[in-house]
Amino acid sequence: MSTLPLNPPPHAPRIPLAQGERLVEARGLTVRAGRRELLSSVDMAVHASEIVTLIGPNGAGKTTLVRALLGILRPSDGEIWRRPGLRIGYLPQRMHVEPTLPLTVHRFLTLAYAADGDAVRAALAEVGAERLEHQLLSELSGGEFQRVLMARALVRNPELLILDEPVQGVDVSGQLDLYDLIAHIRDAHGCGVLLISHDLHLVMSATDRVVCLNQHVCCHGHPESVLRDPAYLNLFGPRAASGLAVYTHARGHDHAHHGRPPHAPDS
Repeated sequence: MSTLPLNPPPHAPRIPLAQGERLVEARGLTVRAGRRELLSSVDMAVHASEIVTLIGPNGAGKTTLVRALLGILRPSDGEIWRRPGLRIGYLPQRMHVEPTLPLTVHRFLTLAYAADGDAVRAALAEVGAERLEHQLLSELSGGEFQRVLMARALVRNPELLILDEPVQGVDVSGQLDLYDLIAHIRDAHGCGVLLISHDLHLVMSATDRVVCLNQHVCCHGHPESVLRDPAYLNLFGPRAASGLAVYTHARGHDHAHHGRPPHAPDS
């Protein structure tokens, strides 16, 4: 198994990315907990300038796979390859901040990686949340907090973004804005994005490639092909078919912001 170091120190220079360059890859990845197999022979990769969405039902092993890719969890079999010196920005599925703490957005972001003020302001501006810099975290709406977490992931100027359920707690309109923001970040930085989601509909319009996981890779490919794949339809049942209409509508609706990050939602 590869044991390349994760996240070089902040002063380390970023090695330029080539479009389509491989950033991280799992090869025959198997993870066991006692006699239970959490992941079985998973192969997948993320490349620069692409958004890969990992979907699957609860208990499918999505978080286990992410932890293995991050180097937090050691696989039982198989290996993980990472680009040397790879910088990773991570947005966790859940982050609880004690509401009684008088913690401002600025202070929260400087705690992340000892980031300086310029880096904090640049990250907040990129996600359309510069006006929140001196606001208390406890005062933020769900959508605002997700944008702050996105800024936290961007502070290190990452080459790979891993976003675990980045639109949870946000209404549908806010979800669309956040998906647009993710695409904007990908386009601006040329980074790779691994997006973990249980959303079977709207997320399809925000990704280049889909990997459907249920302990093993059930199917993968472009969103259109995955939505019609018998393995996907069998895994998610009758509800999966409705994703076709929603996906077609979302693809036909222009959410482009012409190079500007979408405005922060109110909720």
